[in-house]
Amino acid sequence: MGRVRQGFYLQKYPISPTIGTMSKRLARWVSWIFIAISFAVIGSVNTLADPLVSTNYRVDESVVGVGDMNIGSSANYQAVNSTGDIGVGNATSGNYQIEAGHTTTPDPALSFVINNGGVNFGSFTAASATVTTTTFTIGNYTSWGYAVQMVGSSLSNNGHTITAMSTSDTSHSGTEQFGINLVANTSPVSVGSNPDNGQFGFGAVATNYNSANNYKFVSGDTIAVAPKSSGITTYTITYLVNVNSLTPGGQYTGDQTLIITGTY
Repeated sequence: MGRVRQGFYLQKYPISPTIGTMSKRLARWVSWIFIAISFAVIGSVNTLADPLVSTNYRVDESVVGVGDMNIGSSANYQAVNSTGDIGVGNATSGNYQIEAGHTTTPDPALSFVINNGGVNFGSFTAASATVTTTTFTIGNYTSWGYAVQMVGSSLSNNGHTITAMSTSDTSHSGTEQFGINLVANTSPVSVGSNPDNGQFGFGAVATNYNSANNYKFVSGDTIAVAPKSSGITTYTITYLVNVNSLTPGGQYTGDQTLIITGTY
């Protein structure tokens, strides 16, 4: 372009206007217009599109397609586009599993909380069983399941330990027993609850702890599992204690620890 401009400055024209001079001047102006247009065309190739914006809204990173707009916002609102999505949910078959959602992360996560850690039985009596409950909640995402173990001991007082139920059995008043389960029961009273999978959970109670009115306690046993990636599940542990007439009086205590392991 510089060479063309230099050529115009070196061109000599007669002082007096003639038809030839006017033709040369017209040609020079046409050339300048062509050069300006050329600059405009060349510049437009490298120009980036500005964000879609007005006095009421701004749209960043918009693209042609369905569901691809990242954020639409203004001073008064902000929205994440989810066109075409059906919300966060789970679809499975025997061979695959998919989590639906517009802004999900591939990173696995496993969370756990004991909702009420202190368990109080009150007073024991040989005439009837004593029961109480506690709950814990597990949130699981993309770890492809988990297992829950309980480790600990039965209740004891001054060297005397109430017999733990090594096999699944019902309540027998007047016989020392210490056991648990994680389901709804009707005996010895209506107590406990089945797992609450209301928030996309797939948690389940393990064998030997999933039969209503049957209790067991063996340290290290698996008491609950999720066979696949799960949402949030809340479990209720029911504790059962029976004593006999020779069980020493006093304050009985015991400790149990829950161990949650993600399966990948």
